[in-house]
Amino acid sequence: MLLYMIIGFVVSMLFTFFLMPHVLRFCKEKHLYDMPNARKIHHCAIPRLGGTLFMPAMLVGMIPSLMAYIFVSSESKLMQISSFVLIAGVFIIYIIGVIDDIIGVRASRKFLVQTIAACFFPACGLYLNNLYGLFGIYAIPAFVSYPLTVFLVLVVVNAVNLIDGIDGLASGLCFLIIGVFAWLFWKIAPSVYSIMACTLMGTLASFFYYNVFGKVEKGTKTFMGDSGSLILGYAIAYLALKFAMYNPNVLPYRGDALLWSYTILIIPTFDLARVAFGRIARHKSVFDADKTHIHHLIMAAGLSQHQALITILSLFGVFCFVNAALYESGMAFTPIVFIDIAMYVMFFVVLHMKKRANA
Repeated sequence: MLLYMIIGFVVSMLFTFFLMPHVLRFCKEKHLYDMPNARKIHHCAIPRLGGTLFMPAMLVGMIPSLMAYIFVSSESKLMQISSFVLIAGVFIIYIIGVIDDIIGVRASRKFLVQTIAACFFPACGLYLNNLYGLFGIYAIPAFVSYPLTVFLVLVVVNAVNLIDGIDGLASGLCFLIIGVFAWLFWKIAPSVYSIMACTLMGTLASFFYYNVFGKVEKGTKTFMGDSGSLILGYAIAYLALKFAMYNPNVLPYRGDALLWSYTILIIPTFDLARVAFGRIARHKSVFDADKTHIHHLIMAAGLSQHQALITILSLFGVFCFVNAALYESGMAFTPIVFIDIAMYVMFFVVLHMKKRANA
């Protein structure tokens, strides 16, 4: 299994690394740039189609390793076939993302396409059917789990999309998120999901290099755009639900399955919830852009872009470590969630105090 995971990682990484210059050249020829404005942090035009390589890289890296693994695998054919559902949904998300990056798409239409793609999950038998004791709830009926699953997919997709605000944040955070899933799947029941995760990590590794270390003056810097962030969100939602769904035919039962999926996604989903409720409180549309995301507030407190990136990635590690330790100590799911909320609020209290001290 480890060999197939490495194959997927290396192939997708090399594919992205060597084809990215061609994408950057295309952006330059067609003037496809992300232009600076009052809300954005960058101050010059940056090519915005870096994420268009995510889906091709995923396919190129995943299919050969999956074919090799399936050929020698004893996994059920149903499990193998259901794994390819991701590709169909990603294709829909990919198309709307590319169109949005090139000519722009109204938020309402983009949301409609996201909803259609999210419906692929329950339609193909992948849905959240157990809350593992959260608020005292365990198994939930289909009429609740189906719409809940669609809602959660939309939350994750848009959370990843909206947190893409500074160099390396979306790609770095998603690399860690997917990396944890790769480790969990490999540790619990090595399968095609480990390969999928490693393939995504490979393309993210190359993109991170161009996004963070690329130079504007040399034409080597790029953004992922919606074509990249939407795919990442959709793929992460797939992995999270696959891990959290109670289905002994696919994965052995784990009492902390949903806890891990929740913990790994705290940073983007908590940020989305906080920003959305804030906009509603100010009587604004949740789709209105502003500078209230976590990276904006960290930088407003006096930290640089790279310091903000390191802070957020470190915060991800803190939540993972704390929640794992609390669960191992015997604490139930529900109080862990409340502790997470308290930690999150305290983080912003500290940021506010630092901002006032610098004023």
